[in-house]
Formats: sequence, C-alpha cells, structure tokens
Amino acid sequence: MSIKPQKADLITRDGKPVSIILPLQQYERLIARLEDAEDRAAMREARNGKLSFRPFSEYLAETRRKSRV
Repeated sequence: MSIKPQKADLITRDGKPVSIILPLQQYERLIARLEDAEDRAAMREARNGKLSFRPFSEYLAETRRKSRV
C-alpha cells in the first residue's frame, strides 16, 4: 500500500509566510531526518576530537565526592 503525499498548508500574515501545517507522517519523517543529521554531526565531531584519558582512581574519587553531596 502506498501513501499518497499530502500537501502542506502555508500560513501567511500580511502576505508573508509565518507557519506551515504538515501532515503528521511528513512531520515525523522530517524530525527523524534532522535527528539523524545531528547524530552524524556528533559522530564526526567525536571522531575528529582529541582523545584524553585520566586514571580510573581519579574517576572513582570524583564519583565518590559527588555521591556524598
């Protein structure tokens, strides 16, 4: 079964576009694509970033301090 694309409705104020009404499926696809693009950008940034490490004992000490607060 194929879904027939529905047309978006443009809302104007004083002849200028201010909003758009999209069918729900189209909106959900758009949001999913934006989230995917954000994920790709974060992965690219992580790959290009400098790696840094700290001793495990330092991490444990910090975690213990936070749990006491």
